[in-house]
Amino acid sequence: MKEFTFSVPQNIIVGKGSLAKLPEVAEKLGGKHGFIISGPHLNKMGIVGSCADALKAKGIESSVFTETEGNPSVETVDKAAEAYKASGADFIVALGGGSPMDVAKAVGVVAKYGGSIMEYEGADKVPGDIIPLIAVPTTAGTGSEVTAFSVITDHSRNYKLTVFSYKLIPSYAILDAELLTTAPVSVAAACGIDAMVHALEAYISTAASPFSDAMAEKALELIGANIRRYTANRSDIEAAENMLVGSLFAGIAFSWARLGDVHAMSHPVSAFFNVPHGVANAILLPTIVEYNALADHGKYFNIYNYIAPLPAALEEFTPDMLVDAIVELNDSLGIPDGLEEVGVTKDKFDAMADDAMKSGNIAVNPRSTTKKDVLALYEKAFSGLE
Repeated sequence: MKEFTFSVPQNIIVGKGSLAKLPEVAEKLGGKHGFIISGPHLNKMGIVGSCADALKAKGIESSVFTETEGNPSVETVDKAAEAYKASGADFIVALGGGSPMDVAKAVGVVAKYGGSIMEYEGADKVPGDIIPLIAVPTTAGTGSEVTAFSVITDHSRNYKLTVFSYKLIPSYAILDAELLTTAPVSVAAACGIDAMVHALEAYISTAASPFSDAMAEKALELIGANIRRYTANRSDIEAAENMLVGSLFAGIAFSWARLGDVHAMSHPVSAFFNVPHGVANAILLPTIVEYNALADHGKYFNIYNYIAPLPAALEEFTPDMLVDAIVELNDSLGIPDGLEEVGVTKDKFDAMADDAMKSGNIAVNPRSTTKKDVLALYEKAFSGLE
């Protein structure tokens, strides 16, 4: 067994109605004035206001920033950081999916240490603890409430930059499945597949360890058993909670094992064509699972039995069965078949491949990958696997 390390330096609360604990958590952080970062949809639904009211009831002031967008930009981070500094707040609440959480982490860095988030791109460039952060996910997908990453789009380069530091992990995460019940089916499906990809890529990563494998396997078990049920009925609290916890475990897994070619290649898809991250991952997944089959050492069999409707016996299993199961799952959830369907054009493939090769996830993909390989994979995923 190779040497490995892990740490889970975080407080996590899981339970129906647990959002009510937000003021208590804020008090534990010594917070007097919260800065809620969210999106326009949750603001319109009144969820942002409910959080502000809950804090106010305990004598904690709050300010809000609800201008985060899908694939959030450097400009949004700058605007939110200025609003934070002007507000007089002393802690941040990230409320929503991966986008508000990415912005909140980035604001936690630049509002404290200055400069642009672009100056912190890469690994371990955050000099110390960030502004105290409470993460409240409203989707089961990114796992951002427990991860050490912030992904921000730099439109000047058509590039999704990644800031990686364990200092980015929120102080607290509050997982309340009641917040997942209003998600549109398309969002639930894309986010659910995103969480599954996190677990799958962490599980087969060359940086995987017994710890990350344990997290990834439990994530695959929970997501595989509940993703169809949850997308069919988002008000199914048990399924929603299982998806939320699965996403949580997947996030912990990839914080320590990294990811692979799917994420390396999906970020340029989103950066160049503004395709939602989960959709880009889902479209690329079958093609890349097929590509990585040559490097499988038995984990494909385990993954298949976690996500397929019916299990297979070891003696009858072949890796192409996993590819077929993923294609069938995507189809059942209404995921587009290929990149062409979401507006991707081939003239950008070369630039996209260059950006994909800059990702650290390429280095831990189970099968060695060159730019030529990436171009071939984009080409194959253009129309999708049948």
